[in-house]
Amino acid sequence: MPSIIDSVAAATRRNGTLAIAVCGAGPAGLAAALLLHRDGHRVQLFERFDTPRPVGSGLLLQPTGLAALAQLGVITPLLARGARIRRLHGVAMPSERTALDVRYDAMGPGWCALGVHRAALFGVLHDAAVQAGIPMDCGITIGPDDHRLRHFDLVVDAMGANSTLSPPVARRVLEYGALWINLPWPGPPFDAGRLAQRYLGASRMAGVMPVGWVDSPLQPQAAFFWSLRRRDVDAWRRAPLAAWQEQVAGLWPDLSGPLQCVASHDACTFATYDHFTRRRTYAGRIVQIGDAAHATSPQLGQGANMALLDALALATALRGTHDIAAALERHALMRRWHVRLFQAASAVFTPFYQSDSRLLALLRDQLLAPLTRVPPFDRFVARLVSGLTVSPLRGETFQPLALPPADQT
Repeated sequence: MPSIIDSVAAATRRNGTLAIAVCGAGPAGLAAALLLHRDGHRVQLFERFDTPRPVGSGLLLQPTGLAALAQLGVITPLLARGARIRRLHGVAMPSERTALDVRYDAMGPGWCALGVHRAALFGVLHDAAVQAGIPMDCGITIGPDDHRLRHFDLVVDAMGANSTLSPPVARRVLEYGALWINLPWPGPPFDAGRLAQRYLGASRMAGVMPVGWVDSPLQPQAAFFWSLRRRDVDAWRRAPLAAWQEQVAGLWPDLSGPLQCVASHDACTFATYDHFTRRRTYAGRIVQIGDAAHATSPQLGQGANMALLDALALATALRGTHDIAAALERHALMRRWHVRLFQAASAVFTPFYQSDSRLLALLRDQLLAPLTRVPPFDRFVARLVSGLTVSPLRGETFQPLALPPADQT
């Protein structure tokens, strides 16, 4: 029996709508389901967890991702929960030399990113999907031959880098991952408008990102991350937690107090990363979006933004056409150059911040970082990180979102 992937779409719209299965209830899947539902399609969500839930700690939403959320109609509650990040700043230790400095105001007033807890982003998207009445089947692992998918005209794979729905893809396994943990916001000397990092060469990196709040605005949080090789995770778990806390404090003394609330290794989540880009993001009547289509290091903070833009491009491409194959080709063309740019940029820049290379760390501190603080390179770097170097939706009008001061929203 041919699989869903091998089947050629012969579906036509029924009363102007499609029956669409969206597999995966992360940011990519929820955003796609909401957009397609609002365009009048009959959408069904499938999720492998028994209860849909966010996975991970904090993330950084760039002006491109914020614009997509504005089109989804969920930007207001998310702004209320997030933290506006106006600067990304990293310091090499022990020299205390600036090794990263991205100022969003190099593009003009109002530009910033938004640090959010993954639970906050998931919450506003999930609540919107529930309020829209989008049906959701949970506790289901979908494969390419799943009989449930045969009732749909289009299948959207939003199941992430390890999707069981789409064909395997050649990937590069990144040696470095990161420990993530949520902490109460530590206050001064940490700046609530800055993602701060500390480096020891390129092999050690610690970061503190404001992420706003989840349960109460009186309890703001920070996402703390610590780079770690995959092969060292087991040794880290066997060692006393206090030894690791002392190691972090040795790199960043201001964290010695905040890290005391970490009671066990289990409080930390170790995230691993792969790098791949599918040469073709659709086949027959299945289309991949988000990490199912392209995965990379989080160094440029683009994962959630790319997923939201993929969802927006897919909904845009499906409007006004009866030809599903043509719409999927248009979707791929709309996203191709934006995705390729960030995949290439991530591959180039990640080793400067996460690798065993002493030479790259030296070049970063002595050449790369100083250059990015000089006009017009400061504006170029800010636009690159913001996702604005090339159009996120090729051939379509796209307006990124700059924010007024917090007290005006």
